[in-house]
Amino acid sequence: MSAYEFKNKVVVITGASSGIGRALAENLASKGARLALSDERNTQELVALGRRLSAKCECRTYAVDVSDREVVFAHAAQVKQDFGRADCVINNAGVTVIGTIAHMSIEEIEWQLSINLWGVIYGTKAFLPIFLEQREGRIVNISSVFGLVSFPTQGAYNISKFGVRGLTECLWSELDGTGVEAVVVHPGGIKTNIEAQGRRCRAAGNEEAGFSSQAATMLTTPPEVCATDIVRGVERGRKRIITGNKSTSLYWLSRLLPNHYPAIVKRLAN
Repeated sequence: MSAYEFKNKVVVITGASSGIGRALAENLASKGARLALSDERNTQELVALGRRLSAKCECRTYAVDVSDREVVFAHAAQVKQDFGRADCVINNAGVTVIGTIAHMSIEEIEWQLSINLWGVIYGTKAFLPIFLEQREGRIVNISSVFGLVSFPTQGAYNISKFGVRGLTECLWSELDGTGVEAVVVHPGGIKTNIEAQGRRCRAAGNEEAGFSSQAATMLTTPPEVCATDIVRGVERGRKRIITGNKSTSLYWLSRLLPNHYPAIVKRLAN
């Protein structure tokens, strides 16, 4: 991986109205990036953010449902038309469903994967041809520490984030020599509204309630800190970026005790 400079680069960020996405937009605006920001739910907040950041850099906002393939591909074409190119896509949009595998319905799992996994696949596939034609580009995919270790009641989220990790690690080899590079990010406990706005499966019980009570103690790292780590990591040419509460501990647990980490992970969450 090579070092990267964000100044004057066209950076596409999904899920940009809040949390990590908003923090990334604010960070990159200060570095002189040209921003294409999108979200699907919080469009008012997104527009307000875009207006504020326009005082610092060129910034456009878009309403994009990342679970809709045609919408995402149309978004890539629109960004290229509006900016003349695209240099970096940060596939950040994500949601969660709290539920054990036994309690979740197939439809609830499908909803989770449609955004967290298929949204990243669509974003990657939509912008990759642009990058390959330019022989330059960065694909930054937001996985999670739950893409390194599994956690009870987060089964669908685990599936999605392990999938994002697998997709990105595959790109490491496939993109070698093309001028395009891929980065996978594993945030730990970041203090965003993902848990509060997440869904509980309809058949939720005591196990799901237990995870919700743990969230406040796990989600402690400010999103601005996470965004700084991500931007610095991309600038320094890192292929994998670990950031946030307990992220380093979980990374090493996944490597050193791949068959025995669940009991330790439960203790770390308390």
